[in-house]
Amino acid sequence: MFDIDRLIVSFDRGVRTLFAPAHSERRVPGEDAPEPELADAERRRAAALMRVNHTGEVCAQALYQGQALTAKRTDMRAALERAAQEETEHLAWTEHRIDELGGRKSVFNPVFYAGSFAIGAAAGVLGDRWNLGFLAETERQVVAHLDEHLGKLPEQDHKSRAILEEMREDEARHATFALQEGGAALPLPARALMRFASMVMKRASYWL
Repeated sequence: MFDIDRLIVSFDRGVRTLFAPAHSERRVPGEDAPEPELADAERRRAAALMRVNHTGEVCAQALYQGQALTAKRTDMRAALERAAQEETEHLAWTEHRIDELGGRKSVFNPVFYAGSFAIGAAAGVLGDRWNLGFLAETERQVVAHLDEHLGKLPEQDHKSRAILEEMREDEARHATFALQEGGAALPLPARALMRFASMVMKRASYWL
């Protein structure tokens, strides 16, 4: 069970995720790389891809906060909160790159945050094995998504590429941690539903 103080903290973090600039303790990957020469169409595509990744990080924040809110073990909550901090850095990196590319964040972020928070909280209620299994599957799908976007970025956009590559390493590590801690394999229908929800998020945030 969770107490009111943790619920208030979760609400505060949600507001800051959606409406306050994110900050990173680590340097932005590719920060020192020269800005690539991109045609207008390439710049728009790169900005749209980074907008999708930013929305993905908004969802990740919500998932982790929801899972941490209902997780039963104290050490599990601490681990989820550490992972959420790394996702905050990813949020800052993608936001920074969107600004550099002259893009904008998705108007759907509040909707996706609310939905992801609810899903994360439900996963936590099911118990730590399923909580961890959900985390592992989420991160596996995120790694596949990042691989896809690395193939779609303009070849010369090394700044965006450096960000996605660093994010990929972090997400793969989160998945490994969840499995090592005893995460249960999710049934096929659950994995398929997660992929469908991810597809909706990616398509909507790419355009808006």
